[in-house]
Amino acid sequence: MAFYCPDGAMAQQLEGAIAALEADGRPGLGEQLSVSWIRYESSLRHGGGALASAQGSSWRGGQVRYPASVVKLLYLVAAEAWLQRQLIEESPELRRALADMIRDSSNDATGLVVDLLTGTCSGPELPAEAFALWSEQRQLINDWFASLGWPQWQDCNACQKTWGDGPYGRERQSYGAQLENRNRLSTDLTARVLQAVMAGDLVSPPACGRMQELLSRSLDAAERSADPENQVDGFVGGGLPAEARLWSKAGWMSQARHDAAYIEVPEQRPMLLVVFSEGAERAKDEGLLPALTQRLLQS
Repeated sequence: MAFYCPDGAMAQQLEGAIAALEADGRPGLGEQLSVSWIRYESSLRHGGGALASAQGSSWRGGQVRYPASVVKLLYLVAAEAWLQRQLIEESPELRRALADMIRDSSNDATGLVVDLLTGTCSGPELPAEAFALWSEQRQLINDWFASLGWPQWQDCNACQKTWGDGPYGRERQSYGAQLENRNRLSTDLTARVLQAVMAGDLVSPPACGRMQELLSRSLDAAERSADPENQVDGFVGGGLPAEARLWSKAGWMSQARHDAAYIEVPEQRPMLLVVFSEGAERAKDEGLLPALTQRLLQS
């Protein structure tokens, strides 16, 4: 089930942009990159009717990769779904954690959110029987996304906290000996989630409005300069004109630089762009995502 109409011209434009960026001193980029790119005739924020006009293309869009902090978008959605079903309680502390998780990409806040969503907590390694029960609880977020019936969810995994130094104790135990239970998402799945949030089409319109507010990013130069970790510079937002509007969640670590963004630029069709790039060179490449964004905006 497609969530946009494939567009041959956009596919050629995307392939051309990636080829040009690879030729510009980025050998192997095509293997290191996944991209999902969608355009709309009108703003998604003005109602789900814009979904009917969705046209797009992807490059390795179904390939699962480690999502870094982009997974926090899914935890935000799950939190709103749990609140709607009264599985967790509304509280100022929960709202503070959700805001810090998305706006500042706080790993500490994310840990609290994952604990609340799954009824688990970090700690020492567990014996086999207790660990099996703990692990079953940790699948609750995965189970909910699987229940949506989206084919893009296949092979994805969103059950781990995010870390600065890495997991320890039962958290490391949960990753598996070969890290086989590490988080993994595709750009297609991420794009579908973000599209639904921006269209007010997931959980409920009021919940989507709250999520959109947290995802909104300032492009003001002074505000960006005051916050070196603004999730704009070095990411999709770094390639946007000052008059654009941006809603996004970035992810960055030693082996990845990602972004999931919905963009509105005056006099242009709104677009959604999710980019995952892997490898130490790509993680350090602050020019890649802005350059790709600029090429796609101009196409």
